[in-house]
Amino acid sequence: MLLIFGLGYTATRIAAAWPGGSVGTTRDGRDGTLRFDDAAMVRPAIAAATHILSSVPPEGEVDPVLDRYGDALSGKWLGYLSSTGVYGDAAGAWVDESAPIGGGRRSARAAADAAWLRLGARAFRLPGIYGPGRSPLDRVRQGRAHRVGLPEQVFSRVHVDDIVAGVIAAIDAPAGAYNLADDHPCSQDAVVDFAAQLLRLPPPPLVDIATLSPMARGFYAENRRVANGKAKRVLGWRPAYPDYRLGLRALNAITSPTPASAAPAAASGDQR
Repeated sequence: MLLIFGLGYTATRIAAAWPGGSVGTTRDGRDGTLRFDDAAMVRPAIAAATHILSSVPPEGEVDPVLDRYGDALSGKWLGYLSSTGVYGDAAGAWVDESAPIGGGRRSARAAADAAWLRLGARAFRLPGIYGPGRSPLDRVRQGRAHRVGLPEQVFSRVHVDDIVAGVIAAIDAPAGAYNLADDHPCSQDAVVDFAAQLLRLPPPPLVDIATLSPMARGFYAENRRVANGKAKRVLGWRPAYPDYRLGLRALNAITSPTPASAAPAAASGDQR
């Protein structure tokens, strides 16, 4: 049985794919989940679980899961959904799991990553996550996408289904850090431009970075390519969507309406 702390976008998909069943926590205990701060329910669930996965980010400088329940995690398979932001800026160079962490804007995340590793966890370091309902296609459709005119600013990304596959592949894998990223780092503008092309819409406007939020400016201040060779070697993992073009094409095929000429005729009496 898997216990997931933080049933968010990615963790919910991991829960659905996990062999042997799962239970998860949320802040408010909605939809049959456990309320995170209800220790009377959570601690028995920890004791009953064979596997523990956390997707809960730090709050301030504290990892909420380790702070509240860290004493109860011994002897479990542990997984932690971390971030490639722990590597900080690499001036566009490739980084793998041997690169130092903690020098960038994600210092609290890096500290949490290191703490989970000390407990014997598998830390899945994730770049920009995209998937159904959460991709450049959605932002372009909604008029929320923009370009920044920085072709040399490079980052990595990963389809949510490839994260799920990587975590499942690590069930029997040794503890340690694993980068789960696609094979084709590139600029944000290239991804947004391709999304607009797929939708047959004009490219989103160029914006001045100075007008963006501090968080967004911090993102564009970092530049790195994330290597995924360890996950391929040790986990036997291969991304089903090794580049953003394949991933966005697949998402567009899911969400694009079927042309009227290709739609099957409705059965008599069935007009849904």
